[in-house]
Amino acid sequence: MTQWSPVWRVKIAGVDVTDSVLASLNITSGRTNIYEQAQAGYCSITLIVFNQAAIDYEINDTLSVEVQDTSAVYQPIFGGSIVDIAVSVSEVGSTAYTQEVTITALGALARLQKALTNGVLTQDFDGDQIYTILRQVLLAQWNQVPAAETWAAYNPTTTWATAGNVGLGEIDRPGNYELAQRASSRTVIYDLVAALATSGLGYIYEDANGLIGYADSTHRTTYLAANGYTDLTANQALGRGITIKTRAGDVRNDITIKYNTNSNNEVSDTDPDSIATYGNLSQIITTTIKHTADAEDQAAFYLALRAIPIPIFDQITYALTNPELDNGDRDSLLGVFMGQPVAINNLPTNMAGGRFQGFVEGFTFRASYNELAVTVIMSPLAYSLQAMRWNDVPIAETWSSVSPTLEWEYATIVA
Repeated sequence: MTQWSPVWRVKIAGVDVTDSVLASLNITSGRTNIYEQAQAGYCSITLIVFNQAAIDYEINDTLSVEVQDTSAVYQPIFGGSIVDIAVSVSEVGSTAYTQEVTITALGALARLQKALTNGVLTQDFDGDQIYTILRQVLLAQWNQVPAAETWAAYNPTTTWATAGNVGLGEIDRPGNYELAQRASSRTVIYDLVAALATSGLGYIYEDANGLIGYADSTHRTTYLAANGYTDLTANQALGRGITIKTRAGDVRNDITIKYNTNSNNEVSDTDPDSIATYGNLSQIITTTIKHTADAEDQAAFYLALRAIPIPIFDQITYALTNPELDNGDRDSLLGVFMGQPVAINNLPTNMAGGRFQGFVEGFTFRASYNELAVTVIMSPLAYSLQAMRWNDVPIAETWSSVSPTLEWEYATIVA
């Protein structure tokens, strides 16, 4: 048994909040399904204020939330900017009263939803095109530096490459798919970047520090091969609410990929056996892929992995203050991130055969006084992975380390 209670550090505008008590917290990040790109992370935090303490917080101030792990090291779980501040009286006594300050903040992706670009792009790979667009809004330009700025006042540890960075994280470059050029056309930056990510079979995300990243089509395969799964047991989760769903809506057996800049360019692929079993379930996916061969590969990828229904992990919740949870699992859950490979063991045998392997798509932290829980949403491996070739399997891999219940048709990766 390992006793643990959350110790928080909240910073607003880079300054530790020390004159308030954290009463409740709700953080949501990622996405709810793989058919859409991630939305801006959301944080709602309520602080208890005593003695009419001054409230110096402002809209657009940065907000970061950290919690100590089991080694007493602070781990970030949210970074963003304040969008709403509400102050209310919570308790009234004969000589004093307390107040609650409820702060709502959004992650860096919210910045993209309110920024416009002409979106001029040369023919290039997905990661490079995304970087070209994001740097326009997330990296400062020379003429944007305040005229009164001096070298002496600038942080001496800042590197030239990241100076003025207000949200640009790790971008997989160059990417794996060459995309067509784009002429000048005014559009919302989020919409453009999301479309480029979809064209590259990748996804955009926010990390725990609130930085925007891009994971290309082989990012998850590479990470899983190098790091393996985070192994968790359902025995330590909150049993009520563990849900696995199998949905007809996830089946795709008639795929059309539109590609290049000409709307007439398209390729199609179908699975007759799936159509005979489930009916015709079609999808048109609009991309800016440049080459026909890449469009055909993507159509085959979607079809091979989604022609039959595969269970998805709708949600599972862990109370991080549960003493039955070991420290290793607790720290892994504190560091949860979109794309994290997770294996849930000891499920009921009629749920995914008792073991579910997949990737985290979204998660929610909920906290109250001395309590913290995390709920994760996961997709199955097959929905994300490009099939690993035989000679890509790590040479140290053994047959005994592979799940004995893994069926060959789903064995797109071995790690």
